[in-house]
Amino acid sequence: MDKTYFISQSTSLTLVIIISLIFTVLGLYHSQKFKGLNNYLTANRNIGLFSLTTSMVASALGAWILFGPASAATWGGIGAVIGYALGTAFPMIFLIYLGQKIRKDFPKGSTLIEFLRKKFGKSLFKLILLMIVFYMFIFLCAEVTAVAILINYISGTELWITSLIILIGTLTYTLYGGLRASIFTDNIQMIVIGGLLIISTLYLINFTGDQFSFSYVQSKNPQLLSASYIPNFTAGLTFFIAVAATNLFHQGNWQRVYAAKNNDVLKKSLIISFIIIIPIVFFMGFTGLVAISADPKVVPDLGFFSLLLKEQTKLLSIIIVILGLALTISTVDTLINAISSLIIVDGKATFNLDKKTNYLVFSKYIIIVLSIIAFIVASKGFSVLYLFLLADLFCCAFVLTVFYSFYNKAINEKTAYISILIGLIGGFLLFPSPDFSKSLLVGILMSKELFAPFVSQSLLFLSFIVATFLPVVIFKLKKF
Repeated sequence: MDKTYFISQSTSLTLVIIISLIFTVLGLYHSQKFKGLNNYLTANRNIGLFSLTTSMVASALGAWILFGPASAATWGGIGAVIGYALGTAFPMIFLIYLGQKIRKDFPKGSTLIEFLRKKFGKSLFKLILLMIVFYMFIFLCAEVTAVAILINYISGTELWITSLIILIGTLTYTLYGGLRASIFTDNIQMIVIGGLLIISTLYLINFTGDQFSFSYVQSKNPQLLSASYIPNFTAGLTFFIAVAATNLFHQGNWQRVYAAKNNDVLKKSLIISFIIIIPIVFFMGFTGLVAISADPKVVPDLGFFSLLLKEQTKLLSIIIVILGLALTISTVDTLINAISSLIIVDGKATFNLDKKTNYLVFSKYIIIVLSIIAFIVASKGFSVLYLFLLADLFCCAFVLTVFYSFYNKAINEKTAYISILIGLIGGFLLFPSPDFSKSLLVGILMSKELFAPFVSQSLLFLSFIVATFLPVVIFKLKKF
């Protein structure tokens, strides 16, 4: 059966073990020099420009970039590609302004929740905390599942083997070294990721003839580039809103905001990260446009691989495995440390535990339990896309209320609660069923025939739009 794969199972397994072991050893070794809770949570607030930038970019880019942008492009066209790229990068610009404000108002902080806990009451802050942990846990499941499926596709290696090795290795150094270990390994991982992406790009440009071009897509699938193709707009806005909203709640980003040596380093790092992220995600999305144009029957998730591995080159297969592992480990260690930091910092206000409880140790137990669940999900190959979209919907309903409250002191807990609740209800009514054919409002409570075709064909888009902007109605009504 090995002949049907690009490389042998033994080769891929060796790569998984070696790459995971290298990062584990490096993370453990580096962390020995930086101990204590401040290093675990915020790297002692002393991270310079290069380290902060590479860590920001590596954490933002996970294994999802190998699947998501290309898949979205096959039906959402150039709009989906642009929306994905801008949505991933936009939080970097937003954090320039909000990050400096947070550092000024809470110079000793380490999480977004700390601000919200002081701004709102206990019940609302707990709801926001639950939403953030839920989103990051789904992200964790998605990353481990994605790389396990990738390596299974290339070599036939069973999903559980890849999942187990990656989780054990990443947990080992991240739970020991915290943010210090995560940032240090991110630096190395980003260099590896950047180098391999450059090789992949040069190969596709130089060895695929005229295929890898806008003119080729225009000749085969002109609607994907057309301004009159509605999904170009709806998909673009959908991905921009969803990806941007979720990344604004990513605790890994907030930890790095606090970890910056000073505001000047933070600002420069975020601008550079923005500039780096856009072309990378855009390139990955563009491969989907080319792939669907070259082969209308291509599996959307495999658009990038269908082009790069067309000749079944062993060297390129190895490059893809290493790239996938570096992308995954850089994101997984960020997620593990981010969830752990939330439990450590906000645990006392959330859980009614004994006063002598060591929340650092408690957080590690929670992380291990969540990792076991993530392992089960990944080893079974369960699709987490729908849960991911649901987590996106939650973030969309929260985003304007939470971040507008930073600048509008008139937003109290009651106003925030009502606005978020209305946003969630509105979004849920339009949120599509797993087969995307109907929603609670369109097709269940009311016949689809009562709605314009655009509505039934754009349920995901409309659910995100409603969940995001309906809370604004509450702010406006409160003034009257």
